[in-house]
Amino acid sequence: MKLGIIGATGWLGSALGAGLLSRGILQPGDLVLLNRSGPRPDYHGHADVTWARDVADLVAQSDVIVVSVRPEDWPGLDLRAEGRLVLSFMAGVDAATLAGCSGRIVRAMPNAVAEIGASYSPFWAAGGVTEADRDTVRRLLSAIGTTDELRTETQIDLMTALPGSGAAYPALMAVAMAGFMRAQGVCEPIAWRAAEAAVIGGARLLEGRITEAPALLAAYRDYRGTTAAGLDAAEAAGFDRAIEAALSAATEKARRMAASPA
Repeated sequence: MKLGIIGATGWLGSALGAGLLSRGILQPGDLVLLNRSGPRPDYHGHADVTWARDVADLVAQSDVIVVSVRPEDWPGLDLRAEGRLVLSFMAGVDAATLAGCSGRIVRAMPNAVAEIGASYSPFWAAGGVTEADRDTVRRLLSAIGTTDELRTETQIDLMTALPGSGAAYPALMAVAMAGFMRAQGVCEPIAWRAAEAAVIGGARLLEGRITEAPALLAAYRDYRGTTAAGLDAAEAAGFDRAIEAALSAATEKARRMAASPA
């Protein structure tokens, strides 16, 4: 299989390329790459990849095409991919729009931790996508983490809002926590380490068993200690409502992008 990556040195395109090579899923000679800045002498330690001259050249040399560019860049690509599987990483560019390239369309939503191979990248397949295509998509996405197939395209907008946000919401919590510590006179390095202990260290307890989160919260509340007091105050201040508002706003933004693509 020859894989073409449009946006091969961008955040997600680069992570995909690196993951495919480091895990031996594809060999350097299987990759056809395109970016804005032009060929590079070294691509994640490999010089024997193929750099396409333009989009048409990439398509001519590829069996499967990954589109990993900003949504506003899509119209300018003028992609013509008849007979090819096209895997889009773009938020807000829906399948009806992508279908103009005449390929078999799959949309996926990786996130920032793709670069460390830990992305949860759910995908949705449009009509005409075969089981073999789905297997190919799963194989490619395994290079950057895990995946599930979604039942409807509208769920992609939800995934854009939640797993697609990557570290944004944990970072927001970390900033607030460190700010509280600094306001109480704790020096900045220690304030940040305290926030890291809560956001990163604490989250490790849930890794691989996230469905146990309600039971963990119940255990803290049953203990009736300092953390229970903090949880009660957070809920009273509207913590749940703030998260719901954030995800609703992000989902609505994704839907508006799809309705009015650049």
